[in-house]
Formats: sequence, C-alpha cells, structure tokens
Amino acid sequence: MQKQMMQEFPPPPRADEFSELVKRRLEDVRTSGGTRETVTVDWNGQPLHCEVIDCPVGAVYYNPGTHRIRAQRSHNPAKDEVLSKDPWGVESQEDYLPFLLQADPANPSRRDPDFDKLKEDLQKFGQNDPGLITHHGILVNGNTRAAALRELGQQTMRVGVLPESFIWADINAVELSLQLRRDHRRDYSYINRLLAMEEQAALGRSPEAIAKDFRIRASTYQQERWILSTIREQIDRSKSGGGIGLRLVDFEDHQEKLKELHRAHEKLAAVEPDGADVLKELRMAAIVLGFAKTDVRHIDESFRERYLSRTIPASLSAPTEEQSAVAVPGLGGVTVPGATSAVSAARALNDQVLRAKATAVTTAPTVPEQEKREAQGVFEGVKDAFDKAIDAAGRDARLKKRKQMAPARLADACADIDQCVVELVQARASRSLDEEAFDEAVLNLRESLRRLAQQAGRGSAHHGDGVAWLLEAAALEAS
Repeated sequence: MQKQMMQEFPPPPRADEFSELVKRRLEDVRTSGGTRETVTVDWNGQPLHCEVIDCPVGAVYYNPGTHRIRAQRSHNPAKDEVLSKDPWGVESQEDYLPFLLQADPANPSRRDPDFDKLKEDLQKFGQNDPGLITHHGILVNGNTRAAALRELGQQTMRVGVLPESFIWADINAVELSLQLRRDHRRDYSYINRLLAMEEQAALGRSPEAIAKDFRIRASTYQQERWILSTIREQIDRSKSGGGIGLRLVDFEDHQEKLKELHRAHEKLAAVEPDGADVLKELRMAAIVLGFAKTDVRHIDESFRERYLSRTIPASLSAPTEEQSAVAVPGLGGVTVPGATSAVSAARALNDQVLRAKATAVTTAPTVPEQEKREAQGVFEGVKDAFDKAIDAAGRDARLKKRKQMAPARLADACADIDQCVVELVQARASRSLDEEAFDEAVLNLRESLRRLAQQAGRGSAHHGDGVAWLLEAAALEAS
C-alpha cells in the first residue's frame, strides 16, 4: 500500500536572486534603528525567533508540500502529477495550488466560504500576522493568506524568514508546529491531519511523541492510524482495470462516522472477528453511499442477513460462497481457513459500491460516458437497497427501544429508592429528616404503585412473580 511520504523539492527558479533580496531586506531591518518585528516558531522543542520583512507577494512561491492541501491534491490526478514533476511551473504555481488553497477541503469543486471570509478580513483590517518563508522565497506559513492578498491586488506581504540552512525536513517540522498551536485560527482538514501523523510516523517518531504533538491521547492516535489505513484500503479496492479510483478527499466529510466505525469494530473484534469484518465492510459501503451518521449506526454484523438481503436486487447481490482454505506460502501446502461466506459477500458488495462510485464521479476522459452511466445505475441501485434496509432496521430499533423503556424506567426508580434508603439513614442519624415531607412522598409512592399495578395487570392472564406481587400488594392496599 502506497503511503504519503515527505517529498523534497529542488530550489525554485531565481532562488539565488530571491535569497539576495532577502539578505538585503534583513540588513535594512537590522540597520534601520526602528523596532524590529519577529515571529516565533518552535523548532526541535526550542523557540526560534525569525525577523520579519516586507517582500513582494507576487514573488513568493506557494509551498507544493504544504500539509494544508495534501489530501486535496488528488482532486485532479493529472494536475497533481504535474505538480509533483514541476512544482515551480506556471501550471502548478498560478493554477492548481491557488485553486486548492481557495477550495472547500471536502469538495474542491466548490470555493471555500472561509477563504472569502479571510479575504474580506484582510481587505478590512490588513495583514495582522506575518507569514513565514524560506530564504528561497517558499511560503512555509501563510499560503492561503498569500492567495487572498494576490486576489486583492496587494503588492507586498509581511513574512518571517527562516534560517538559510533549513532543509525540507526542517520546513515540514516548522509548518506542523505552527499548525498545532492551540491558538491557530484555521485547522488542517481532517484527512490532512491524518497524513501529517503518518508523515511523522514515517520519520521514526514514537506514537507517544506524535500524540503529544497533536494534543491527543495515544489511543486516539492509534484510532486515527487505523482510519487512514482503512481509507487507503478502500481507495486501492475502488480501482478498476483502468486505474480509476476514489481519492483521499472523498472521505473528508466522514470523520465522525469513521471514528464510530472504529469503536464498533474494535469492540466486536474482541469477541467475534468475522462479525467485525462484516460490520466494517457494510458500514464502509454505507459511508461511501453517503448515508448520515444516524443511519450508519443501524448497521451491525447481522444487517445484511436480516434486512439487506430482502431489499437488494439479485443482480447486485454478491455470491455467498462457502468458506475456502487459503494456502500459506512457503509452508509446503499448509492451509488456513479463508474468509467466511458472510465476510466474502460483504466485501464483494462493498467492492461493487467502491468501484461504481469511483467510475461514476471520475473526470478522466478515458472513461466512456456509457460506462459512467452504468456505474451510476449500480450505485443508485445499491443505495436504494441500503435505504430501505436501514429504514427497516431503524423501525425495529425504535420498537425495541419502546419495549425496553418501561423496564428501564422502573430500574431507574429502584436505584433512586436504594439511594433514598441511604439518605434516610443519614438524615435520621443527624436528626435532620423532615418527617412530614417524607410521609407525603411515601403517599405519592403508594399512589404511583397503585397506578402501575392497574396497568401491569392488563393484557395477560398469566403474570410473572414480580407483577403478581405488585397486584397482590395493590389488592391488599385496596381492601
């Protein structure tokens, strides 16, 4: 499985020329005699104070490796490939990177309203906080601000300057530390945070250290790694013969659903591993189909057998082959049991959803329109089947909840009475009991029990021991 690794880029064109400009500006600041502005960043756990200069906003380069748009780069695979090969070219610097910086992280086809708010703020109040650049003019912090300033027609931008000796590993570390400050105004999108964690792990850092940097628990870090691994697996499985597949950005809006999936999967895997795999496949299919979090919750390991099997057309239903043996390579014919039929069927169904979605939404010119329409038909057919099955599961869940509501209420009342016993003893010991108020409360309890007995005695001629006792007590009270 291919992972997102830290990419190093060559110096941009006119790097030496820009470096000379930076040196002259820094010298001007140092010799001007006025107040010198600095921006402080964290580097290797120590504060680093970078002097601030004014530089032409049109001369700086957007950072092609910025974590801010790491996942969104996959929005257009062709342009992403150009960006990797020619990060300083016109198509990358003046087209794709500005486009991604002003785009909605969850749907790059739309402009992000937050970008327009930033642009409006810059127009009204100017640039409050300086950006950050390398000596070669690459923006380490402030890429989005630079894009907004350019749209506003501004000529200059205030930026702190990193040491000339910084390499790409230093640049990435500084950018990440700035992003993880508690007072940072605009967070990375969810998938970009996952990619940043993965990058830190690839550098050999411990899970505990990464979790501390991201200000999360170690268990949450492990959950995030599981989620990214699952997303990458889904993307790989969505690829058809032509290489068309889903993108990281397609999972941007599903953070809470993915977290709930992980919790449910881990809990079930401890007692029923195959059931956990079925749950994972069916919930991932529902997530890709676009169902809401409250709908996805109705999907458990029995969902396919109890509900979906009744709603999905035979043409879309995956085969339910028997469990087969899988040979272990290098062990001379030794075999182990393969996936159960339930797991295989759930996986096959999810594969249909993944590939249909990837084909239906692709913008690649190599995919014929007829193939896209057929994929859309498969996608809509499965979604309709899931919709009907989820509706049925929801009705059953509501019915079950209603059946359990009365016993649950009575259990709560018993707990309250048990606590009342403790408090009654304490009140009598301290001689602080309000006898009249307590007596009135007991009378109210008697009336409540009488009404409960009246309803509990209806609808059945044969009662359990509990209801029989309640009816007998109520009859004695009435006599």
